[in-house]
Amino acid sequence: MTLRAGVAGQPIVHSLSPLIHTAWIAAAGLDADYCAFGPADAAGFAELVADGRAGRLRGLNVTAPFKEQALALADEASAAARTCGSANLLVFENGRVRADSTDGVGLMAALTEQAPQLDVRGRTVVVLGAGGAARAAVAALSGTGAAVGVLNRTRARAELLAQGLGATVVEAEALAGAVLVVNALSVPPEVDLSCLRDDAVLMDMTYRPLVTPFLTQGRARGLTTVDGLGMLIGQARPSFHAIFGIEPPPIDVRTPALAALGETP
Repeated sequence: MTLRAGVAGQPIVHSLSPLIHTAWIAAAGLDADYCAFGPADAAGFAELVADGRAGRLRGLNVTAPFKEQALALADEASAAARTCGSANLLVFENGRVRADSTDGVGLMAALTEQAPQLDVRGRTVVVLGAGGAARAAVAALSGTGAAVGVLNRTRARAELLAQGLGATVVEAEALAGAVLVVNALSVPPEVDLSCLRDDAVLMDMTYRPLVTPFLTQGRARGLTTVDGLGMLIGQARPSFHAIFGIEPPPIDVRTPALAALGETP
């Protein structure tokens, strides 16, 4: 029987997840299908989850705006999902729904791949933003022993995020001491990068465009940069394993993903 899985979000037409997972499915020789679902609203997403409970889906990756709802609809959740307050992965088995968050794993994988010299343990890192993406980044980085600061235009939102995650709320002055700055905003941040250390690393969680204005500014300063595509692929690997029960084959999925973005390797 063909295993059915996919990614759910709105909008979803530009998602690279089907390309990545389909390449792994083909390389592994699985009888499986992974496609994009674009529920119009919360009710439509709930219907997808009901399909999973009924055995018509094996798993779902979840993106905005359904990540919090995904956690709420689950019967059980990993510590990572509970910490993030959202889930980007649902696995269906015997009528039950298991939620997880692999975003933090993806973030750390991207840093390891593209900034292998970086060691954040006991050092200052700053996360820009206070939404769901920022929460996943703060949770992952705090778990490594980094001293995480949250910088957001609305201080109250930053304080709400930092609570319980071992982070602090900081002002722009904190950037001067950061070894890593992560942009978790969906728009280019309004920060002055001239104050950064010469060995600072910049990461943008967005991958459209691959080299964002934030990363372009960092490269102009000669800084190491980490793109959001590395994180997307990094979070997809544990998702594939959770859904299909095997590790993704060791093939190159970044090159076709870059081609889909109109980028060159």
